[in-house]
Amino acid sequence: MLKNDIDYRLYLVTDQSLLKSHTLQEAVKQALDGEITVLQLREKAASSRDFFEEAHRLKELTDHYGVPLIINDRVDIALACDADGVHVGQTDLPVAVVRKMIGPEKIIGASVQTVEQAILAEEAGADYLGVGAMFPTSTKSDAIEVTKTELKNILQHVSIPVVLIGGLNERTIAAFKDFPIQGFAVVSAILAKQEIKKATQELFTQINKFIK
Repeated sequence: MLKNDIDYRLYLVTDQSLLKSHTLQEAVKQALDGEITVLQLREKAASSRDFFEEAHRLKELTDHYGVPLIINDRVDIALACDADGVHVGQTDLPVAVVRKMIGPEKIIGASVQTVEQAILAEEAGADYLGVGAMFPTSTKSDAIEVTKTELKNILQHVSIPVVLIGGLNERTIAAFKDFPIQGFAVVSAILAKQEIKKATQELFTQINKFIK
């Protein structure tokens, strides 16, 4: 999969604590059937062994659907399971260091909240930016909110894809329909639903109205 061809429209970030009656693998399969375009595995509480085993299982699944698997934070896990890339935050390893570790072909995403952070991430070799939180979010209580003014500033100063995150769901994504972004990263808008495939399809249909 060429990293320049990645479709970021509907980017699912995992959080096992939200699942109702599914295993993570079952939930992800339903989301893939509903047409998520990127999957990020985020396992803040798991042991390294459990994280690796979950990543390995999901990599087989995402490969079958032709969807890239991104690993949150853990470069070692990403390399061990041959994931498509890594996503890092402002307190994780620097983008430039991650690039040296994973090579030129893998995807690197970086979480940013300011135009300065965005510019630095692009210069260091990030392939896309996760900008947010755009709204208050229950999945990350310490998330810094990004204003629409700051988002516009970021979009004016970078050339790599921008994916929004934080409090995004079927009610809030329309607020950004006029912004030249490449996608929305969601967590509870999919994983907290009883009918995951249906929720994913509805979200994907909505996103397609303003991101082609």
